[in-house]
Amino acid sequence: MTRRSNCPISNVLDFVGDKWSLLILRDLIFFGKRSYSELQNSDERMATNILSSRLERLEKDGLITKRADVNDKRKKVYALTQAGKDMLPIMLEMIIWSGKYDPATNAPEQLIDRAKSDREKLISELLESIESKHP
Repeated sequence: MTRRSNCPISNVLDFVGDKWSLLILRDLIFFGKRSYSELQNSDERMATNILSSRLERLEKDGLITKRADVNDKRKKVYALTQAGKDMLPIMLEMIIWSGKYDPATNAPEQLIDRAKSDREKLISELLESIESKHP
């Protein structure tokens, strides 16, 4: 990947600087989605060409992997790599920020409270949940 600069924020944006990539990561991290059809059925109704291109990009950039489903070899499933899992703290900060500045957000208050008060344990539990859904 070609960098625009050596700025660390710019670097992250080179990987996930569009809303669709972040929403795919959100669905993999928080909602346990694994297949293309599950990802396509998100509330945001991502167009199929955008979903395909973002999945390819996230895989190329090392944030997710794609493999054949063990139950149906024709179906592909997606899983987070370690780099993808390491986006979890960033996503939590985005949830906290949204909860603070957008009263209409649907972020669960309990999740926001735990992210503020018991962050490490919450991250650990979420990572365990991801592992159980993406063995």
